[in-house]
Parts: sequence; structure tokens; C-alpha cells
Amino acid sequence: MKDFLKYTLATVVGIILTSIIFTVISIVSVAGMVASEGASSSVPKNSVLRIKLQGEIVERAGEESPMAMLNSGEQTVIGLDQALDALKKAAKNDRVKGIYLEGGLLGASPAMLQELRQGLVEFKESGKWIVAYGDNYSRAAYYLCSVADELLLNPSGMIDWSGMASEPIFFTGLLKKVGVKMQVFKVGTYKSAVEPFVNTEMSPANREQVQSFLTSIWNNMQKDVAKSRGLKVETLNALADSIGVLSEAKTYVESKMADKLAYLSDAKEALRQRLELGDDDELKFTTLEDVAAGDNLGDKVDEEVAVYYAYGEINDEPSAGFDQEHSITTKATITDLQSLRKDDDVKAVVIRVNSPGGSAFASEQIWHEIQLLRAEKPVVISMGGMAASGGYYISCGANEIWAEPTTLTGSIGIFGMIPDATELLTQKLGLTFDVVKTNAMSDFGAKGRPFNEAEAAKIQKHVNLGYELFTGRVAAGRAMAQDSVKAIAEGRVWTGEQALKIGLVDKLGNLDDAVKAAAKLAELEKYTIGRYPAPEPWYTALLNKEKGDYMEGQLRAVLGEYYSTFAIVRRVGKMNPVQARLPFEPNIR
Repeated sequence: MKDFLKYTLATVVGIILTSIIFTVISIVSVAGMVASEGASSSVPKNSVLRIKLQGEIVERAGEESPMAMLNSGEQTVIGLDQALDALKKAAKNDRVKGIYLEGGLLGASPAMLQELRQGLVEFKESGKWIVAYGDNYSRAAYYLCSVADELLLNPSGMIDWSGMASEPIFFTGLLKKVGVKMQVFKVGTYKSAVEPFVNTEMSPANREQVQSFLTSIWNNMQKDVAKSRGLKVETLNALADSIGVLSEAKTYVESKMADKLAYLSDAKEALRQRLELGDDDELKFTTLEDVAAGDNLGDKVDEEVAVYYAYGEINDEPSAGFDQEHSITTKATITDLQSLRKDDDVKAVVIRVNSPGGSAFASEQIWHEIQLLRAEKPVVISMGGMAASGGYYISCGANEIWAEPTTLTGSIGIFGMIPDATELLTQKLGLTFDVVKTNAMSDFGAKGRPFNEAEAAKIQKHVNLGYELFTGRVAAGRAMAQDSVKAIAEGRVWTGEQALKIGLVDKLGNLDDAVKAAAKLAELEKYTIGRYPAPEPWYTALLNKEKGDYMEGQLRAVLGEYYSTFAIVRRVGKMNPVQARLPFEPNIR
């Protein structure tokens, strides 16, 4: 009887909890449908599109967890796809009169910033205005806000314009203390992904490439700001040395980096004047989400150019546990590309690549599927923040490759990195190992010892073969001799601007440019743009990933700028032993 009551009570509680969950899902789903139906009218008349430049910019909207959205009123994630869509619609929406940019502490890759900035410039070209205000501007926020017709700074604020730096972290000393050393196998002078685990400082080759791409990125940013602010690049570079950070607010106005000093109330009054509002009229704001949800631009037709988003590390399998970062996984990506290949309405495909690379094996499988797709319809690559190593591997066989000037790409090289914890296990923990085996290499990869000479030679040969295959794929895709590819490979990272000069990309431009190029290759005059894969419903993420998202969020909050490096360290043991990956965490600041 006691067990009967216990199980009955458990069943009743389960039914109640399930009912509550599905009731919440139903309410939110209905609310979402109602919101989408009224999206075109959700933008108030005579309104201002407010964009808070706070947090980070990600490739696609909706990457924040559902609980994060409920727990915080501040938008900490800006989806680049949604923002660009909203800017296009805002330029043609009579209800939106202008844009108000709120400067803050914003983080994003230089190429993503560059693409968003281009969207803001195109909005201005429609004849509408942009006003920017900030208590403080990070370099990324200022780069975007510099397009504004009027740039306001708090009288106690500052602008970070101190140049760029990369500060990699080295773990060699820590590993030595705990009795672990990395067994490294690589091809490429510049393939420095292993350096944080075997060196205590940057190698000369790595220092050379980092200096090169930082200079290229910084020059592009200065050129863009100089054009908007009516300053010379040389002047901006000199200001970076003199008043780059922690200067009196008035010096930024005197140097013409800002137009005037103002408090938040003054900024809102400036908006009211531009809207010609009376004393009793309300200042109305709208959001990126509301504007992007408005009516699509243009008529829908059957012919479609598909935009497929491939971003994150390239992995053989989906990440598990607390590794909740978006990734490019073999099975899911191949399945998606096969669907696009078989869809008769899809006439061309643009693959948006934003990846530091990852598993060399997975990269090869995805490359092969892209070749099958290209055999039936045009394939164009649009490179985002980075398309390096494995990210370049999957890109190299397309009909055309487009990149932003500040995209990080190239890094054509292979490495293997396998921890040897012998000292930790035997000397520090006191473990001993023995073995019985049937063949010479039956205990290959045994935990109780490092690789012997024969085993190490086999691994290095495998890495060498991977490098030959990678450079061969690039040579075929880019119509270059393999020796010519090797001359610019060696794991070296290039910016899109540099890659154009050496033949690794075809043209400089954004995602829109790539879409137009794909339509031209498919000989389409009218077409619809489809975006793939379809985003997961919010409740799927809630049910499947919330624990990981919460823990991931806490780690991000505690570690800050060191989070990316930490994430690499904790994944080392789970990685495919042979990697085609960006040679280091850029750690640009």
C-alpha cells in the first residue's frame, strides 16, 4: 500500500509538471504567432531604431539561451544576420526615421564589425540619420558609431582608441608543475596552435604573422573611421598613441573623434529635435527584432539562393556536456548540404563560413560533400570573422570565395597534439602500469608511457599525409600548383585583404555581395533568399541544453576574455588527434 501511494503521488506530480510545461509552451507559442502576425505594425510611427552596442556580436540571432533572455533585460547578444536584415528594412520603412546607437563595451571579430558597419553606412545612404551616444566607447563600439551624423560623449566618459594587441597565454609552466607534457606533431612553420602548450613565448614566425594581420586589420579600421570622421589615417594613428585611452573627455572633441559632450538627457533631446517633437510628444523607440520581423523586401519567387550558415569549430561529433558552443559537425552538415543539393527550387548556395577549423577528418568529409553540391549548382563562400585552417579547407573548392578585408583566413596546415601524463600518473599519483600484448603496436597510445620512436614516426607521417591532402585540395580548388600553395601555406594566417593578393580568395565583399555573385552564376534575375539550417524552437534549447547553457554562462562571466583559451584547454583531450585549426586563439584586444 505504501509503494502504491508513493508511485501514485509521483505520477500525479509528473502529470502536473508536464501540464505546466506544455501550458507555458502553448502560451508563448500563441504569443509568438500573434507577434509575428502583427510584426509589420509593431514598429511605431515616427520611431527611432535603438541599437545597444553591448555584449557581443554573433553570426545568427537567437544564440542566447531562453533563460538568459528572461533573466536579463539588457540585450547582450546581437545576431549579425538579424541586425543586417533590420537595417535594410529600416531604410525602407517610413515608420523608422533614424537610428540611435548606444555605445558601450562591445566585443566582436573585426570582420563582423566591418560587415555591420557597412550595413549602417548603407542605411545612411537612404537619406536617414544616425545619432550615437556613449558613456564610454570600446574600440569596437566606436568603430561602429563613427558612421553617425552626430557622435556624443558623456562629459566623464572616454573612447578606447589605443590600437590593437594580441596577448596569447602559455600553459607550459603549469603543465610542467602537474607533470603533463604535450607530444606535438605538425606541418607548417607558422602552425603555432601547439605553442601555448610547449613554449613560454611566441616563436619568431608566429610573432611575424600576428604583427602582419594586426597591422592589416588596424589599418582597415583606421581607414574606415577616417573617412567617416573627416580625419587622416596618420592623425588617427597619432591619436592612438597620445589620447587612446583614459584621457579627458574634452580631448576627444578637440581631436574631432567626437562632436560634443552630452549627458543621456541631452542625447534624447537631440533625437527629439531631429524628429521635430513637441513638449508633449513621446519619444518612441523600436528594436532590431521588431524591425527585422517586418514584411520581407521583394516578392517571393520559386527560384532560391540558399544561404547556409556554417560557424563554430569543425567537429566529428556534436559537443556534449558543458561544451555548448555552436559547431560544424560532420553528419548534420552533410545531411543539410545533401538536402540543398536535392532541392530543385535551390538554384545556388552561399555557404557562410565563420570557423577557426577543427578536425581534419571532418573537414575532408564536408569538403567532399561541397564538391558534390558544386557539381549540380553554383557554390559561393562568404567568409565571416574567420575561415581559417579547416574553415579554409571546406571553402577552397567553391566556385568563388568572398571575404571581408579583415577576415582571418588561410592557416593551411595540420597538427596533432596528444598529452603525455606519464609523470603525473606515475610520479605524482604513484600509479604503475603493466601490459600484455599480441603485437608490436597493440598498446599504441598506452597511458603509462609516452610514444616510442616508431609510434611517433607513424603519427608524424599521418600528419604529413594530411598536409599533402589539404594543400592538394587547395591547389585543385584555386587552380594553383601545389608547390605554389605550399609557399603561402605553412599554417600562416592572412587577412582577407592579404589573401586576395596571393590568390586564396577571389573578391572582397560581404554576404550580400556573395549572394549576388551566386545568383549571377546561376543566371537568376529574380530570386528568393532562403536561410539554413532553420533555427531550433526556443523550447528545444530549453529542454535539451539549459543546464549546459547555464554553466557555460557562469564560466564566461567568471573567466571573461580568458574563456576562449580555457575552452581550448578543456577540449584538448576530446579533440580528434589530427587538427586543421587556427594556429592559436587570436585573443585580439
